[in-house]
Amino acid sequence: MNTILVTGGAGFIGSNFVRHVYAKYPACRIVILDALTYAGNVRNLPAHWLDSDRVEFWYGNVRNAELVDTLVAKSDVVVHFAAESHVTRSIFDNALFFESDVLGTQVVANSVLKHKRTVERFIHISTSEVFGTAQHAAMDENHPLNPLSPYAAAKCGADRLVYSYWATYKIPAIIVRPFNNFGPYQHLEKVVPRFITSVILNEPLAIHGDGTAARDFLHVDDHCRALDLIINADLGRVVGEVINLGSGRHMSINEIASAVIGIMGGGGASRVNIGNRPGQVFRHTCDWRKAKELLQWEPLIGFEDGLKRTVDWYKANREWWTEQLWMRHIPIVMADGSKETH
Repeated sequence: MNTILVTGGAGFIGSNFVRHVYAKYPACRIVILDALTYAGNVRNLPAHWLDSDRVEFWYGNVRNAELVDTLVAKSDVVVHFAAESHVTRSIFDNALFFESDVLGTQVVANSVLKHKRTVERFIHISTSEVFGTAQHAAMDENHPLNPLSPYAAAKCGADRLVYSYWATYKIPAIIVRPFNNFGPYQHLEKVVPRFITSVILNEPLAIHGDGTAARDFLHVDDHCRALDLIINADLGRVVGEVINLGSGRHMSINEIASAVIGIMGGGGASRVNIGNRPGQVFRHTCDWRKAKELLQWEPLIGFEDGLKRTVDWYKANREWWTEQLWMRHIPIVMADGSKETH
């Protein structure tokens, strides 16, 4: 790795990945492109990054083809995180998701195509949401794609667009489908930090529906370690591949709430059930055997351990998340025309 371009590098997973690379590879130059929407923050980046000659930050949108082309032209590896990424918000503002996630990905893929002689690999970060609800005990990469929300549909479009560019133009693309990530620097709209901060603030934990919807949760550090392995893997083993990343264990929203309350000693914390989110996925469970086969990767941070680390981070960084409190809940219109705050 000489120069790595990270789109969306000031967001949750992107910034954790930047920190991982910055700490592990002192000879690597990191170019970050981020539009700094509500979920992106330069405070997520490594300490003293402004004084480092290894980090170059560009404030801009991935739909700006001229800017993207300038940055891709000087990069050896492109890791594309940039996307709108919240299911509930996609119900509220669906057009933005297709503009950023699909059209933005097309711009990046076109630039990789233009510079494919110098770009060694292009890693596109997709999502398990493209699968919809699990049809099998565990979901491998061949599970049918059945997106159930505007966010999932937009990411599915981007996922298949990148695959088509590999099939048609043979760009050096690798598609990663991470299951639900959690960890430090995650926006409060997501369930784990929302529950943690609710306990800290002595507020009831808001549960969608009856709380039985289940997800596979992966600590962000395990995700970053997998991306590191993909960057360093033999190119012939990974180009053109789709790779799932998850823990292989699903937990219901009720179980997540209980785990947060238990770790935080909030035995008296109350819960409130709100309407089921439209387009709700009822279960995700990852089959990560392909990542094991191709990368010798496996998840190392168990949910309980990862949750303890995450709770400690949010307790220690209240100043970071206090300004997000007003964005934890989003108004949406339900199928029957009624309005709810989720």
